[in-house]
Amino acid sequence: MSTYLPTLKQLQYLVALKENGHFGKAAESCFVTQSTLSAGIKELEALLDIVLVERTRRVVRFTELGNQIAEKAYRILREAEELSEMARSAGKPLAGDVRMSVIPTIAPFLLPRLLPRLREERPELKLYLKEETSQAACDSLHHGHADCVLLALPFPCGDVETDVLFRDEIFVAFPKDDPRNPPPRIDPATLDETRLLLLEDGHCLKDHALAACNRPELKASARMMGTSLHTLVQMVDNGLGLTLLPKMAIDSGILDHTSIAARPLKSDSATRDIALIWRTNSPRRSEFQLLAEIMKGAQNWVSNRSS
Repeated sequence: MSTYLPTLKQLQYLVALKENGHFGKAAESCFVTQSTLSAGIKELEALLDIVLVERTRRVVRFTELGNQIAEKAYRILREAEELSEMARSAGKPLAGDVRMSVIPTIAPFLLPRLLPRLREERPELKLYLKEETSQAACDSLHHGHADCVLLALPFPCGDVETDVLFRDEIFVAFPKDDPRNPPPRIDPATLDETRLLLLEDGHCLKDHALAACNRPELKASARMMGTSLHTLVQMVDNGLGLTLLPKMAIDSGILDHTSIAARPLKSDSATRDIALIWRTNSPRRSEFQLLAEIMKGAQNWVSNRSS
């Protein structure tokens, strides 16, 4: 084995530069000066006897080999983190730090019910939450920035383990005085694509809703996009059209104080699975399974309360 090996600190600097694309921002994320980070990467290049990064005044460009080594560095740093996670999980479960990414179409509706229960049952747990779109959350998981992700499935998230918490039905939301007077369950074929309001690209709920309707043309026909479910609700409440909402949002009161009605889609695929996911072979697997069971209990409490 070579006597001279890259240090974890040097790899952290390289990964930070790859993620930020800027020496100053990378240094801030590592809590060091720009000169310290730059020197660390130069030391790494000297140690490996290769150029990893092409430097110009305006652009930071990784070489082809630099990209490959940065990707490898991600995995090495993740493995190093898992060493300490393994030791910590051998003690009292869910008693340390857990970094969880949550997608925006879940976070505001499930977390307010989940967090009080977690504080009560696991007071030593320190849960650090970050709201991200589905792809960003999966990237955070695989790059080691998140320990687990609260996600809606189906969604391609790579090599992960999954614990489905519950199934979430998709509803059509429309103004209560809509002259079309929709039936108790709405056939997706009857949806007027000229009135449909959808979330912006990047939200997996948009793909789940379109899949439930089995009408690919809806994506191209949708005339307005919203940045959040709350924005879509305001659009519908102001007579701009209709939209598709998950049941968890409706149960959480998103339609309170509005003139909006909601009815389920008449489709076997008009659902999404809410799941907790983590990296395959994570040493904290048993902890995440326990966390998933607590989440299921919290959701059951909400369901019973709303029924």
